[in-house]
Amino acid sequence: MTDRPSTFHAHVENSGNIDWDDRASLHRKDDGHGVLDGAKGLRRGTLAELVRHVMALPESDRAHYVIQKAGDHLLDTAEIAALSRRDDFPAG
Repeated sequence: MTDRPSTFHAHVENSGNIDWDDRASLHRKDDGHGVLDGAKGLRRGTLAELVRHVMALPESDRAHYVIQKAGDHLLDTAEIAALSRRDDFPAG
């Protein structure tokens, strides 16, 4: 697992594949982020585990959460739902 995209030889690699085993953390959407953001995570796991967790929540609750993927990318509710519908999303 890597935390950041590789800059080795400055080649951009965007194959469209998702690293489902990449580290991620679940946060309240309104937790304020900031310097102590890492300590505010409610749950940690792989990207696949957290997508599965959010999608198991009642639909009305999903909008209260975001997933912070390694490399500081925040996934909102729409992006989480889109990931869960991908053909390559790992079965639980």
